[in-house]
Amino acid sequence: MSEARTLSAAIASYPGTKALLEGAIPSGKLRLAVEKIAPVSKAFAPMVRAGKYEVSEMAIATFLMARAYDKPLVLLPVVLVERAQEAALLCRKDGPIQGPADLAGARIAVRAYSQTTGMWLRGSLAETHGVRADQQRWTTFEDAHVPEFRDPPWVTRAQPGQDLLGLLQSGEVDAAIFGNELPNDPNLRPVFADPAAAGEAFRHRHGFLPLNHLVVMRRDVVDGDPALVGELLRMLAESGAAVRSRAALRPALALAIDYCADQGLLPRRFTPEEAWEGLPAGIA
Repeated sequence: MSEARTLSAAIASYPGTKALLEGAIPSGKLRLAVEKIAPVSKAFAPMVRAGKYEVSEMAIATFLMARAYDKPLVLLPVVLVERAQEAALLCRKDGPIQGPADLAGARIAVRAYSQTTGMWLRGSLAETHGVRADQQRWTTFEDAHVPEFRDPPWVTRAQPGQDLLGLLQSGEVDAAIFGNELPNDPNLRPVFADPAAAGEAFRHRHGFLPLNHLVVMRRDVVDGDPALVGELLRMLAESGAAVRSRAALRPALALAIDYCADQGLLPRRFTPEEAWEGLPAGIA
């Protein structure tokens, strides 16, 4: 019997990955050597730019941009994080923004223009309130994980020493998009009066919650041993991760591609089917 293959990996611990990461899912074919990275988003750029890991968690916007620039990554049909995004968009209680429609022409700060939460929020705002990304003035702090990408002309870089929360608190921007960790400031409030209702409205319109993080493998690893893909998916499923099918994920991928293209994140538009390039045919 051949020895199990060990793959370097960057995957965060969630209820659906905890058992896998703790070694509780046996396999005679595959083991993961997981590097602990906090936050896991710090793994995305090294994965895209240098293929640092053989398996990696990855934000959907980062992956779609990587696919458009022909990076040798293979998307797997497993969702690690999906959530409504509306609670991440904050403004000052005493500021000029009373609701989403007021964001036309507004100054908005976000960690990076390519951030997945920002992508979903911009797309939803354009769809439901007619507020397009190029009608706003965006301030960012970081480059995209994909090195070829350049921010569009309606995006400027923050000055040295500035930070996301400080710009919002000082009134230098009208709103800001945060990630998982929302600031505890009683002078701030969500732009959406009822973020939970707005998130449910998105789910009702589209039939899914926005995808945040999925899993990718390096193309050379998949090409070298396609059976590893099926084994990794089995292990993820037994750990409790949301392993789905290409068909089940198609609506979310299609909308994310449209949003990314409309916001200037992609050099070319492609189909959801192209997003699965390199995935073995036997994977549904």
